[in-house]
Amino acid sequence: MAAVPARAWVVTGAGTAVNLCLGILYGWSVWKKALVPKDTSLYGTPMPAPNEGWTYLSDAEGTWAYAICGFTFALFMIPGGRIQDKFGPKIGATLGGLCLALGCIIAGLMKSYLGLVIGFGLLGGIGMGLGYAAATPAAVKWFHSSRRGLIVGLVVAGYGAAALYIAPLAEFLIGRYGLTGSFVGLGMLFAVVVVVAGQLLKPPPAGYVAPAPETRGADAPRSPVATIDIPARQMLQTWQFYALVFLFIGSAQSGLLVIANAAKLLEQTAESTSFFAANAWLLAAFGGFVNAAGRIGTGRYSDRIGRLNAYAINGFVSAVCLVIVPWVIATQNVLLLFVVIGVMFWQYGGTLAVMPATTADYYGPKNLGLNYGLVFVGWGVAFFVPQIAGYIKDATGRLDEAFYMSAGLLVTAVLVSRIIRKPESV
Repeated sequence: MAAVPARAWVVTGAGTAVNLCLGILYGWSVWKKALVPKDTSLYGTPMPAPNEGWTYLSDAEGTWAYAICGFTFALFMIPGGRIQDKFGPKIGATLGGLCLALGCIIAGLMKSYLGLVIGFGLLGGIGMGLGYAAATPAAVKWFHSSRRGLIVGLVVAGYGAAALYIAPLAEFLIGRYGLTGSFVGLGMLFAVVVVVAGQLLKPPPAGYVAPAPETRGADAPRSPVATIDIPARQMLQTWQFYALVFLFIGSAQSGLLVIANAAKLLEQTAESTSFFAANAWLLAAFGGFVNAAGRIGTGRYSDRIGRLNAYAINGFVSAVCLVIVPWVIATQNVLLLFVVIGVMFWQYGGTLAVMPATTADYYGPKNLGLNYGLVFVGWGVAFFVPQIAGYIKDATGRLDEAFYMSAGLLVTAVLVSRIIRKPESV
């Protein structure tokens, strides 16, 4: 392949570093496990040391901050994308890092359900939206469209991989310093890393043309090349935009359902296996690794077999796994749980690589910040499934029906992906 400037890889690495902090959302199941007790009679009662001042939450309450954070994240991708397109990525990344840090600190110091909603949910979501919108478009603009899936996968892999270190770190901090110490400590760390890495985000200079790879017959890249740049107003006039939003909802909701409950799923499945029961964060960390790998891997093969073909393959296999999760839990098969949850994390991670790349393929890279911000609203809407699942769990004591509902939505999205085509004209 033709060489790209070294600066392009610096920007890609900086975007990945930013997302490694913003991805705290994917470690939420570790905090939820500490906040929601197995014994429902403890709901609303004070927690023991080192969590003095906190009270136990119900499953639905333990999901609300997570859901609000995700929905706020999605909404603020829109102004975040606008900031990125108009003023460049540094401002959005800096504001995002500061908001996320402040939100974590507030959540820790307030020691309450309200504090979690305001700090982690609202401020954290704002920070994630502003920061995430800055990272990916900045990197994509340096590379040829035939590498788009891979580059998007690399940048967003940071967000997915965050759980790989945040899950065990949060488990350690909660055990040693309590919920408050975990939120405050991580908030301070994120402020430094995101702000510093954000300064390295820089779009290419005016007139820059990304070098095209060498083509070698059958090995030539097959991904479509964007020849036009469509602004958001025109994008909203195409039916494909609404179809992409639905695809985002259908695929994201299944991954978000698992992410919200990963630690507790392993705790439940491994009741007879003391090591895994005591270290339930392992499934969240494992999920973070597969989530990140799914972004890079799916991004890579979507460049070759087509974005929506990759989406459909991932989605179908994941839907099968969703259906069998209740059986896996009932049989207490820990190994198989890691396999099926891993498939779901791969599918979910792959979606976060396929959707921005598809948006750029369909509508061009110039306005990708705002355009993808609008498509990303589907990801925020998808949080209604884990929230409904929380109420199902409180009412029935299990998540079986939630997994079946999630599988049905995912299959529907896969079917819709078979009819979408790139807009011919706007």
